Amino acid sequence: MRRIGVISDTHGLVRPEVLKTLEGVEHIIHAGDIGSPSVIEELCRIAPMTAIRGNVDAGDWAKEFPDTAIAEIGEAMIYVIHNIRNLDLDPSTAGFSAVIFGHSHIPVHEMRGGVLFFNPGSAGPRRFHLPISVGYLNIIEKKVSGEIITL
Repeated sequence: MRRIGVISDTHGLVRPEVLKTLEGVEHIIHAGDIGSPSVIEELCRIAPMTAIRGNVDAGDWAKEFPDTAIAEIGEAMIYVIHNIRNLDLDPSTAGFSAVIFGHSHIPVHEMRGGVLFFNPGSAGPRRFHLPISVGYLNIIEKKVSGEIITL
């Protein structure tokens, strides 16, 4: 089994408990609204990353991050997009095992048509009355399951 860390909507903040929770993962996926290049620097100390740009990521530093990405972890293909409303493909037909997204700050863990749709929630500054959370993907061959971790 491969364990992947999933994080989104950090908005420039990396909490110590996030670093501790993600310790030991083999890869990290950041689903946008990074907020600052220092977030990427800190998370890259833990594991290699796939990161995309979110709607608050502006400036020269953010130009290196795409709007969407495909992470291939072993046999599993994972599609990463910030706002799920912008999804313009059928992930099942395209061969994806999971779609990772952020933007809403609301954790989501549900299967749709054999594909895991997963939003780890927000790990950044608390907004509304939503939890501070990150997630794990557990991957065995092409099968992907997830866990939401409330901090």
